[in-house]
Order: sequence, then structure tokens, then C-alpha cells
Amino acid sequence: MKKYLNAFILPILILLAWYGITRLQLFSPYLLPSPGTVWDALTELAVSGELVKHLSISLRRVFLGFLLSASAAIPLGIFCGRSRYFHTYCWFLLEFLRHVPPLAAIPLIILWAGIDEASKLTIIFLASFFPLFLNTCSGIRNCDPKLLEVGRSLGFSHMQLIRHIQLPAALESIVTGLQLSLGYSWRALIGAELIAASAGIGYLILDAEEMSRPDIVLAGMLCIGIIGSVLDWAFLKILRKLIPWYRKN
Repeated sequence: MKKYLNAFILPILILLAWYGITRLQLFSPYLLPSPGTVWDALTELAVSGELVKHLSISLRRVFLGFLLSASAAIPLGIFCGRSRYFHTYCWFLLEFLRHVPPLAAIPLIILWAGIDEASKLTIIFLASFFPLFLNTCSGIRNCDPKLLEVGRSLGFSHMQLIRHIQLPAALESIVTGLQLSLGYSWRALIGAELIAASAGIGYLILDAEEMSRPDIVLAGMLCIGIIGSVLDWAFLKILRKLIPWYRKN
């Protein structure tokens, strides 16, 4: 219990410093609204239902894009991790693509897919694919060769080697990749909505900026951080239910 209480010490100090700065009027209220003003804006958005509407749209996009990415990244990571030719012929291309930020490709993605849901899902897919793919591939490749040798001596087929030896050995890497990918999905979506969207929490922030409402901008930023933290916490909780033997601090 004390561990969780200690985690709130720094946020409370930052909140007090924020309150003190605005109370002393060291900055214009237009540049830095007070915590009370931001809270009032957040309450207004929640009561009107606008906040729930935008968050639900963003979360739906994140989960759909994340599932599409996981369904492609895990099988491909397993295949490439088992391939002896993967690093020889494919690694350079994948490294090149990995270092191109999805947000840099937004103009091209919009040109190809328009400004509808397809462009948002594409950006999420590109942002979340490589962390999961690379972690899966690394986990499969780093499986203990002695375990594989034992499996072959027992007459395991390729699928049995993957299912009973390599996947359990790569589980921690795959879970880490899933956790990273979920975080990347959330951040990439917000960036996409800031550029090309008519709804979503990113759009809400952009609209507030155009309307000169820094209080709503800060309220949206707080929601992004809180929802991202809740998603990460919920992911680990669900993981411990599905995989009881997996433990991560």
C-alpha cells in the first residue's frame, strides 16, 4: 500500500507547484490556466458527453488497429525467427522501415486511404507492428538450442517445436512486445487525430487550440496520460489472468 501512495507524491508536488505559479500569476492565464480552470473544463466536457464520445472513438480505433497489428506481427515474427535467411535478406529493409516514423507518412497515407478510418488504422498498424514483430522474432531466435535438440530427438514436428518449446521460451519477449505495441498504438493515434480527423481525443485538442481554449487542451492531455496508464495497467491485469505463471513488476 505504501508503494502505491509514494507514487502520488511527485504528481501532488507538481500540482502544488502548478497552483502556486498560477496563483502568483507568473504566466498569463492564456498560456497556463490554473488547475481549477482545467478541472472545470474537464467537468464541462464530461457532463456534456463530449469527452466520452471522443474517447470512445479513439479507443475503438486503438483496439482495432492493435488487433490487426498483433494478428500480423506475431505469426510473421515466429516465421522470421525460425528462418535462417531472414537476417541475410530482410533485416536491412525492416530496419529502414522501422526508423521511418508513421506520422511522417501521414500525407502519403491520406493520399492513398483518405481521411476516413482506414488512414487511422494504417498509422496505428505501422506504429505498433515493429515492437511486437521484433520482440517475437528475438524471442524465437534466442530459444535455447539444447531444448530444440531435445524436441527433435523426441520426434517433434516443426509445429510441435514452435508450440511446445519456442513459444513458451519467447513468451516474455512477446508480452513485452504487446505492451510496447499497445502504448505505441495510443500515441500514434493521438498524432494522427491531431492531423486528420473529425472526432477523437486528438481532434478535441486540436479544435480547442483553434478556439483558443488552453484549459481544454490541458484537460485533453491529462485524459491521454490517464487513459494510457489505465490501458497499460489493465493489459497487465488481464495478462496475469490469462497466463498465471507470468509475473512482471
